[in-house]
Amino acid sequence: MARSVYVAGLGPGGGKSTVALGLAELLSRRVERIGVFRPLVAGSGPDATLSLLRERYRIDLPDEQLYGASYAEAAGLVADGRREELISRIVGRYRELERRCAAVLVVGSDFDDTGDNGGLPRELAFNARLATEFGSVVVAVVDGIHRDGAEVAGAVRSAYHSLTELGTTVLAVIANRVGAEVNAPALPVPTYVIPEVPAVSAPTVAEVAAALDASVLAGDETATSRDVLDFVVGAAHVPVLLDHLVEGALVITPGDRADLLVAVSAAHAAGLVSLAGIALTLGEQPDPRAMRLVERLGTNLAVLSVPADSFHAVAAAGRISARPSAANPRKVEAALGAFESSVDSAELARRLDVTRSPRVTPMMFEYALIDRARADRRRLVLPEGTDERILRATEILLRRGVADLTLLGNPDDIARRARELGVQVDAARVVDPATSPWRDDFAARYAQLRRHKGVTLELAHDVIGDVNYFGTMMVHTGHVDGMVSGATHTTAATIRPAFEIIKTLPEVSVASSVFFMLLADRVLVYGDCAVNPDPDAAQLADIAVSSAQTAARFGIEPRVAMLSYSTGTSGSGDDVRKVAAATDLVRKRCPDLLVEGPIQYDAAIDPTVAATKLPGSKVAGRATVFVFPDLNTGNNTYKAVQRSAGAVAVGPVMQGLRRPVNDLSRGATVADIVNTVAITAIQAAAR
Repeated sequence: MARSVYVAGLGPGGGKSTVALGLAELLSRRVERIGVFRPLVAGSGPDATLSLLRERYRIDLPDEQLYGASYAEAAGLVADGRREELISRIVGRYRELERRCAAVLVVGSDFDDTGDNGGLPRELAFNARLATEFGSVVVAVVDGIHRDGAEVAGAVRSAYHSLTELGTTVLAVIANRVGAEVNAPALPVPTYVIPEVPAVSAPTVAEVAAALDASVLAGDETATSRDVLDFVVGAAHVPVLLDHLVEGALVITPGDRADLLVAVSAAHAAGLVSLAGIALTLGEQPDPRAMRLVERLGTNLAVLSVPADSFHAVAAAGRISARPSAANPRKVEAALGAFESSVDSAELARRLDVTRSPRVTPMMFEYALIDRARADRRRLVLPEGTDERILRATEILLRRGVADLTLLGNPDDIARRARELGVQVDAARVVDPATSPWRDDFAARYAQLRRHKGVTLELAHDVIGDVNYFGTMMVHTGHVDGMVSGATHTTAATIRPAFEIIKTLPEVSVASSVFFMLLADRVLVYGDCAVNPDPDAAQLADIAVSSAQTAARFGIEPRVAMLSYSTGTSGSGDDVRKVAAATDLVRKRCPDLLVEGPIQYDAAIDPTVAATKLPGSKVAGRATVFVFPDLNTGNNTYKAVQRSAGAVAVGPVMQGLRRPVNDLSRGATVADIVNTVAITAIQAAAR
């Protein structure tokens, strides 16, 4: 059983970072703690790949424990004839890391030059030797850039045979950055082809600015984070230049050409083309009057001032080697999306055979959400289609293949906002409730559902114009499988339509919610912390059963604690009797479910306290699902744990509805939205 995977490139570049990200994502879903290691690193500054993996996968070890030696140290030892000492040092450093981690991802060294050893790069044998010493299986990475199908196939076969002849165990061969319609050849191991994805390999405007020693005259962080997909040199008259503008281009033009600056900005503002930015060369400052006009256009395009001329600016920009980094999460998500859409992660996991941890850690929980949602892709609607966080989350979700998304709102407004943010959401369907042909049908259905409340067809038509009601009706009628809202709406505005239209499951008396509480070393489920102010015993039992089912659905073994200010029979009062009655109802409905109550929080979570207060209980001290007696207790407790323990609270996740509708906090981050959409997709698949 291999405990480590060695990513070995067969040449400089090649996209090892993309493959390393994909494999780290795979490992992080299966084990509690992964480690990352590089045999050799450059001596100046932290290694970019290590920094990215260390931050994303929460590896709480210093950089110096994650590599074997610097290139300078290695060169000195080899020059002195101490090659074996170098190998021994690297292996020793690796073993120190391996002892602390359940699995290790090794990213092989980068090629500085090539030798004449049968045409093979000298470092190939070095990486093969280390993989053998580590006991790693190898994933070989072949660079497919600018190669046709026959060349890619030859390189893949050569990689496999070269590595096996050097004594390594090859897990798979991956050709990265290949052109369209290129297939990998059949080999005794899986072979995969990852297409060239401009969003991964393209530099950002900020990276171009750094390479050109440029100053930023206009544009915020959003503007400089745009991907530069092409370069257009502007020196002709305005009509000619407009004909040559292409999507994602950085327009490079002399700083004294105010006419081109204004024309290009206007073309972007009008939606004729979505540009990356503008670079003004020769160190010439643009006319202030032209800059004021550009700013009034509201393009939020970055305008750079470059000291070099246009020719040298283009040449320098073309030499930029972009890669995913912790500073650019969009590029990371694009790389993961490319890997996951091209590589059979389940097959690699089977061949790797890393034993899955019986415990669900926060990182395992978060990364498994994406994997499970992708496995059974669902259709979801996001009513707040122009919100910046929603659009950024949509780009990530589409790149990762988590769900098929519908955005609600005016198409022109959504397109303009996406251009301003530099995000790609073209694959999402856009529906405008104000003009949709579904509106009349939805209004008629809503009027029928709410006729007993005096709702007329005319009133229903107005109500359905609200994006949350429209989105909920899309769920109700089967146009989509679920809805996520609340980034700009209150909880009541989000879930009231669901209560009116979708309603609860027949066997559930009350809809409720849970939070997944991601603590440092475990994931707990808290319910109900958002919906029911003071549930009675029957409703509390429903909340407990629904919460246990939700926990099990997301890989958490349910051990239910029915919380009270009293443990066992130590206390009395109406509140204690309510919890005791609810516990009895749960046991009658679900005799196989582990449940304990009434029980205090400390006895539910702390084995030492449990041994004193409830010795012999199968739940006390080991609870995973905490059911609070009322909303006041639940809401305050989850917020106290969130703030004082540094826990991540994912939710509220609605449960008990016929179809999934979930509410976001108005302070939700992009990551919160991504997680909630994935949860909703998993709920929809379970239905």
